[in-house]
Amino acid sequence: MNNKRQFVKGRNCLYAIFFLLFFSLRLLAVEAVDKKISVSFSNLPLKEAIHEIEVASGYTFFYDGNKIDLTQKVSLNVSNQPIESALNSMLRTTDLSFEITSKQMTEVTDIDGHKILMFGSNAYQGLTNDQRVIDAAKAALDKYGSGCAGSRFLNGTLDLHVQLEKELAEFMHKDESLCFSTGFSVNQGVLACVVGRNDYIICDDRDHASIVDGRRLSFATQLHYKHNDMEDLERVLKTLPHEAIKLIVVDGVFSMEGDLANLPEIVKLKHKYNCSIMVDEAHGLGVFGKQGRGVCDHFGLTDEVDLIMGTFSKSLASIGGFIASDKDTINFLRHSCRTYIFSASNTPAATAAALEALHIIQNEPERFEQLWDVTNYALKRFREEGFEIGETESPIIPLYVRDAMKTFEVTKKAYDRGVFINPVIPPACAPQDTLVRFALMATHTKEQVERGVKILKEVFVEEGVIK
Repeated sequence: MNNKRQFVKGRNCLYAIFFLLFFSLRLLAVEAVDKKISVSFSNLPLKEAIHEIEVASGYTFFYDGNKIDLTQKVSLNVSNQPIESALNSMLRTTDLSFEITSKQMTEVTDIDGHKILMFGSNAYQGLTNDQRVIDAAKAALDKYGSGCAGSRFLNGTLDLHVQLEKELAEFMHKDESLCFSTGFSVNQGVLACVVGRNDYIICDDRDHASIVDGRRLSFATQLHYKHNDMEDLERVLKTLPHEAIKLIVVDGVFSMEGDLANLPEIVKLKHKYNCSIMVDEAHGLGVFGKQGRGVCDHFGLTDEVDLIMGTFSKSLASIGGFIASDKDTINFLRHSCRTYIFSASNTPAATAAALEALHIIQNEPERFEQLWDVTNYALKRFREEGFEIGETESPIIPLYVRDAMKTFEVTKKAYDRGVFINPVIPPACAPQDTLVRFALMATHTKEQVERGVKILKEVFVEEGVIK
């Protein structure tokens, strides 16, 4: 056993340990990141299980026995596995996991049969349970099979993919679009492809992780500016050569905070400093703009934005993503973007579901009225009850906790009382900005929102977050 122990703050722990933080168990050993262990036990009380892992790893875990049930039984059987993997395996045997056994609706059923109000979904239009979307996916499954078994560059292109790309381009008011298997792979592949050596990519410091990973894969010089701070953006742009390729990349709606990019000012700086703009509309599509075209349309600036990215996994009730732009850019990406060329194409069912959802949001404006009705009601009620909700202007409502441990406590207590919300901790936010994320769907009712607000008020008061 290595008796030399180094200690670090909780934010340096593994992702798996964040789940352990969820019930106040902290791993404090740096070397544990890559340490492999072999251990086997079945139906042990959690306290004894922790001791078994300590013995196997040579590290000490610190926990508060007053805040967790040390008698709950867990099992584990791993051989030469990293501690992270072992802990994840053990967690799956506890009663702390949020496993849903029903469709994603405003109310879901967990693995124990409990009914939970769902305020953690990104299905802003509430279409994941729409029978028309389900039927479209079933029909595609019957016609095309379960998958294409190849990339779009080879045998994986169906007429269904082409139809969706055509309709998305028309919907987004761009020449063409290109569909990918996930939204993450759109940003990851496009950003690595469209800028190169001697170019510059400039990002808001709260851009989504997929943008961060995409820019890291590019050979461009990577720069960033303070969140939505146009003076800081201009400070960065002033230092760059006027004739150089400069791409400003920004979320249209910031996924954790719910506020909008200051696109009008970004466009002004685009012209002043000879830049291009890419906007991630993952959380704007189906929420803002005419027929849900997004933040670019909301501001009337679609023509000023060179690349518009979107996903199918939010308002379009499926999985996948797309990029929309001019014909030459899309043609270049089709023959150069690695995450497009070397990924299997999206499944027929997912493609058909997204296409049907796209048709629905264009033909049912009442869905937007319902979404904004419950959103405005929720914003009003949270403010009235004294919650700190930042600058949100969207169905994404951040409820700031500003303490990592309390963020997990709030999430667990809310879940136990029938409300599903998402904890947001580093690296998804700054350490001082931890929050729980409350998101609305068009299918939520004001009565459900009111129940959620009241329960969360009780929990936040108990935790001393608000009075």
